[in-house]
Amino acid sequence: MSPPMVALGSRDLLVVSTVKPRMNPKNYHPWLHRFAIATACVALLPIVLGALVTTLKAGMAFADWPSSDGYGMFSYPWLKSAGDEFIEHGHRLAGIVIGLFSIGLTVLVWRQESRLWVRIVGSLVLVGVIAQGLLGGLRVLNNDPRLALVHGAFGACVFSLMAAMVLLTSRSWLNTNESKVDGDLSSLKPYAILTPIVLLTQYIMGGYVRHLNTGLDEHLGFAFVVLLFVVLTAAAAHRSGILWLRRPAWMLLVLTLIQIGFGAGAWVTRFGFASAGYVAVVDSTFQTVVRTVHMVLGMLVFMTSVIFSLRAFRLSLIQRVVDSSARPLPKTLPMAGGVA
Repeated sequence: MSPPMVALGSRDLLVVSTVKPRMNPKNYHPWLHRFAIATACVALLPIVLGALVTTLKAGMAFADWPSSDGYGMFSYPWLKSAGDEFIEHGHRLAGIVIGLFSIGLTVLVWRQESRLWVRIVGSLVLVGVIAQGLLGGLRVLNNDPRLALVHGAFGACVFSLMAAMVLLTSRSWLNTNESKVDGDLSSLKPYAILTPIVLLTQYIMGGYVRHLNTGLDEHLGFAFVVLLFVVLTAAAAHRSGILWLRRPAWMLLVLTLIQIGFGAGAWVTRFGFASAGYVAVVDSTFQTVVRTVHMVLGMLVFMTSVIFSLRAFRLSLIQRVVDSSARPLPKTLPMAGGVA
């Protein structure tokens, strides 16, 4: 038998249709979140040293890997070395450190986190770090600057994955519910998808300039496209009225403007500025700092765009759930406890 049906009046329908499901926040694990933050911060060490390796063209300071001039990773007299060897081996040691942190993050996320998909993301951080180390080794063994380009671009993706883990384990992500969806998200969706793609493309173009000495005009021209997308993203986030989206969007704009400034500085320190009487000095401290910061900032800009996109998609999903729950119900519903 079909379950008995009960008729609902218009007042009942109004009450049922306006009920919004609350998002039940998962358990917040503060130590997991703190360790995710620590992992992302520690990752900046090999990133900065790797940027210095590229700026100083020290990638082939050693022709072997994982050994260094025949020494083991920990037996090489690093503190007694200097110049390219000191920077390159320091980069390798920093890679070991972030590898250990990634292992710790994976163990911790599987012990404390109940969401399977977040466990998978945490495991992918470790997989990404291992793959990044192998790419760096292959770059040395093959003496191939194209692999250095891939190594740098993939590093930006792995770092963004670490930052995503910080967000996914945060209290703000877990406590996000329909009360935060108080604005229009429709105009944000294209930018949430396209802006990270545009920024990664620009980052790869910068890699062509740094590693292969080509594509400078394309990199400079595409910077205007990047700025356009970032401005439009920030404007759309501001119009949405959602503070949780406004903050990363405005941070993205600020970092992009700073990055453009350092890009101009990298140009000047490389080619000089004749009208101002400035002559570029190859491998000067100023040139090294400016070009290195420009590379690291590019990675931070891309990472910020990924965080913004994740927040936008999170709220978009919640909005779809709320909208579907607010649809009018049929005038007859099966009564609970009906006999089959």
